[in-house]
Amino acid sequence: MLLAIAAALLATVVLAFGGAGGISNAVGSGGSAPVSGSAGTGASGSGAPGGAAAGSSGGQVAPGTRVIEAVGAENQYGNVIAQVGGAYVRVSSLLSNPSTDPHTFEASVAVAREVGQARLVVQNGLGYDSFMNTVENAAPNAGRMVIDVQRLLKLPDSTPNPHLWYDLATMPKVADAIAADLSSIEPQHAAYFRAHAQAFTRSLTAWHAALSQFAHAYRNVEVASTEPVADYLLSAAGADNLTPWSFQAAVMNGTDPSPQDVAAEKALLSQRKVSALVYNEQVTDPLTESLITLADANRIPVVGVYETMPEPGYDYQSWMLAETSALSRAVADHTSAEHL
Repeated sequence: MLLAIAAALLATVVLAFGGAGGISNAVGSGGSAPVSGSAGTGASGSGAPGGAAAGSSGGQVAPGTRVIEAVGAENQYGNVIAQVGGAYVRVSSLLSNPSTDPHTFEASVAVAREVGQARLVVQNGLGYDSFMNTVENAAPNAGRMVIDVQRLLKLPDSTPNPHLWYDLATMPKVADAIAADLSSIEPQHAAYFRAHAQAFTRSLTAWHAALSQFAHAYRNVEVASTEPVADYLLSAAGADNLTPWSFQAAVMNGTDPSPQDVAAEKALLSQRKVSALVYNEQVTDPLTESLITLADANRIPVVGVYETMPEPGYDYQSWMLAETSALSRAVADHTSAEHL
């Protein structure tokens, strides 16, 4: 939800940039350009394809090389921009604090400044980051390219689960779209962007293999969850989520689940019908805390999952692999992992 005062100031902020061209000349120490990475609340992580570590300095390019300003609404998208764009992008990520509830994020003048400068924006869609549309409308830029992941995947507005980055098919398509848009902005580096997108997709192999191994070993293992944050991952892992969808949706949307759904969820734990409880580590309330306590009392391991990539120390690939490993330890070793 956008702060009213910030919304009123957005257009004024953008005017200060004189049109916000979104490409700046790189000025690094020793005449080198910085690689993709942090700018304010920028993307972070490690293991960017091609040897460039997103969120770090290095990646020598020619003096005076122009750097494309880019924004990821969520830092997992910012991290993929950084990995694909390498030395030719400077990325800011708006949602990057794991202590922040993404559903209640409030944009600011600083956010307007970053979006106003950007030549490329990647956002989730499905109403998850609708503040981006407000900011983009208030900070117009004819040269800005926007990748709305919902539209990229051709998903209807009625798609119930907006946490698209947990779906195995999502990020390779996002990486390809990023490469295509960056190539449109800077055609002379198109081969570089395509190569980095391909390297990114190849680097997901370990995560996919871990999910396949889990599905083979524990197919149809029964779990409970508080929200549908990791439902796409659970499905890929072959797990059977017994929590009523109406319960998950209510918690996700900040409303009270029905007494019947609460009773059903608690029964899954008190009667030990599930092998793990998966909960949203970033958004807890008294109900969630009571479910964690009930799981602990019944020796059911608890797994915390995240809506934005934990920082520092992770890139998208290692984050997804860590979440999968935490689920595996919970089921195989009965070990809780409430935090990564």
